Amino acid sequence: MRDLRFRRATRTSVLGTTALIAALSLTACQSGGTESAGDAGDSAASGTSAVPVADTGKAAEKPKSGDSGSSSVTGSGSSSGKPPAKPVAEQRQGGGSNAGGSATLPTCTGANTKLTMTAVQRPINHMLLTATNTGSKSCYAYAYPFLRFGEAQAVPQVTEDSRPQSVVVIAPGESAYTGVMTSSTDGSGIGGYSTKDLGVHFQDVEGGSTGTSVRVPLSKKVYVDSTLTVTYWQTERDDALMY
Repeated sequence: MRDLRFRRATRTSVLGTTALIAALSLTACQSGGTESAGDAGDSAASGTSAVPVADTGKAAEKPKSGDSGSSSVTGSGSSSGKPPAKPVAEQRQGGGSNAGGSATLPTCTGANTKLTMTAVQRPINHMLLTATNTGSKSCYAYAYPFLRFGEAQAVPQVTEDSRPQSVVVIAPGESAYTGVMTSSTDGSGIGGYSTKDLGVHFQDVEGGSTGTSVRVPLSKKVYVDSTLTVTYWQTERDDALMY
């Protein structure tokens, strides 16, 4: 009987001690104490992670659309298979058209114009070459005419100051003009000679001759020397004679 009471007392003491330890452990957890080795073992046994929830949340997030790692990014090097758009300036560029617009209008030649050469009183030693459009379409008179007086081996020089801002257009029935200084007024020219023979070549858009020379009749012989010069084609008569 005494032994039974002793065992009950011992069991009661052990249970009391266990309860006391459990109470102390609960108090430590509520006050922010560190997790004991036993608690850590319990957590591992239950399958939960010891990593804080805040960290596991970030690691589990999927990349959002538009992030640098997303395959939906477009632009140069895009995986969509579409080439990048061309710049606006490149889209607006056309082909086959030149500064003079030769893709739409013909070049002035001896076939669609009539050429005349006349002497003028002012300036001295000057003449006026006129090209009148005899065709049904406007034509472009590029740069200046190539002149050949008599048996000349080279065409006259051009007065660069007379260059117009754009290519001269001659409408049907209208005219363009070139001023010609035949010789110097101070006798500085050399190699002078007189001729009644004049051939004229129009230029094309590339600066070459359009082909066959146009024979232009002269009313009398004209004296020319090494100072012979011409102007660019002009739309006004007075502009051609001011150089």
